[in-house]
Amino acid sequence: MADGIYVTMCGAAARSEQLESVADNLANSLTPGFKAARPAFEAFLAASGASDKTYPAAVATGFDLRAGPASRTDGPLDIIPEGTAFIAVQTASGEKAYTRDGRLSVDDQQRLVQNGHPVLDSGGSAISVPPGAPPRIADDGSVMVGTTNVGQIGLFNLVGPVDRMGQSMLKPGQGGRAEAVATPSVRVGEVEMGNSTAIEGMVLLISAQRHFDASMQALQTYRSLDQRGNDLGRVR
Repeated sequence: MADGIYVTMCGAAARSEQLESVADNLANSLTPGFKAARPAFEAFLAASGASDKTYPAAVATGFDLRAGPASRTDGPLDIIPEGTAFIAVQTASGEKAYTRDGRLSVDDQQRLVQNGHPVLDSGGSAISVPPGAPPRIADDGSVMVGTTNVGQIGLFNLVGPVDRMGQSMLKPGQGGRAEAVATPSVRVGEVEMGNSTAIEGMVLLISAQRHFDASMQALQTYRSLDQRGNDLGRVR
């Protein structure tokens, strides 16, 4: 019975990780620029080499980089990169990160920022905005003050594995890279929401919860059978 208990425990642990991922996606369905996590499962043979049983596990978490639904704001500094491109920003630690949350503003240091993070151009430099007339963003990502171009927002495609750095920020994972978009283009006056809808999240949550409950019921059954086997072996 012990083998059945271990197999069932592995399944319950894998479903528990899926539940956490689905719940996080559901909670952030309205978070601008959020990218849903998608756990991957795999089955392993026993270390002993026995081929009559396999052990399931959640082995990795990927991220869905597809674009989410757009919300119209008409803000002159709200943008959505076209396609699946990301805006490059600099974090507080100095590390470069990438986001689809295009709610931009100008901070007290006259820098173009996204949620306090300096927005970078394609060369990795922060974009400064001179005081005076309010800036606006052109369709190609150029930052304009009046008729003067003061910089261009760097847009990048993420290729290969990615890691999450925050609710709406990603970075290339091991073996991944960021490639500059040759012809950048943005939609102005819109903000992209999370790409995991509430309906999708609820369906996945119910499905994952049912699988988890089934694993726990199977675990209780194995434990009950194991206990009965021990009772039969006792000398009365």
